[in-house]
Amino acid sequence: MPKSIISDRDPIFISKFWQEFFNLSGTKLKMSSVYHPQTDGQTEVINQCLEQYLRCFVHQWPRKWHSYLLWAEFWYNTTFHISTGMSPFQALYGRPPPTVPMYELGASPVHEVDQTLISRDELLLQLKKNLTTAANRMKQIADTGRRGIEFKQGDMVFLKLQPYR
Repeated sequence: MPKSIISDRDPIFISKFWQEFFNLSGTKLKMSSVYHPQTDGQTEVINQCLEQYLRCFVHQWPRKWHSYLLWAEFWYNTTFHISTGMSPFQALYGRPPPTVPMYELGASPVHEVDQTLISRDELLLQLKKNLTTAANRMKQIADTGRRGIEFKQGDMVFLKLQPYR
């Protein structure tokens, strides 16, 4: 059993049965909500990453966001995580995750399959372009506050120290 489970405030999970069940199994039930998260920092960072990913996906088609949740799940489960040193897929199955091969036009005799896989490849290319654009924009914003100053050993510098809370 896990040490803790993070859940939204669904009526199922706030019922007396589940609270007692998790309590007796030694699992701490952490409730979360949109505006008052009661969770760990890692979950908040993952939520921000998924939100950014979905924004890049649905940039052109905002009303179809729900149809891209499967791709967001695939992305998360196949992405390398620094904390574990592997992807969640590899942690669960013990092998690297599968890759999505590019589809060759006309490889399937079924027209619907052909069109679906072509649209999938177009979507993935658009997503890569959107993610690259977002990364470049973030880099430009970060670079505006940077200066290219080099120091030599023995140079005198001022340090601005701020005490941590």
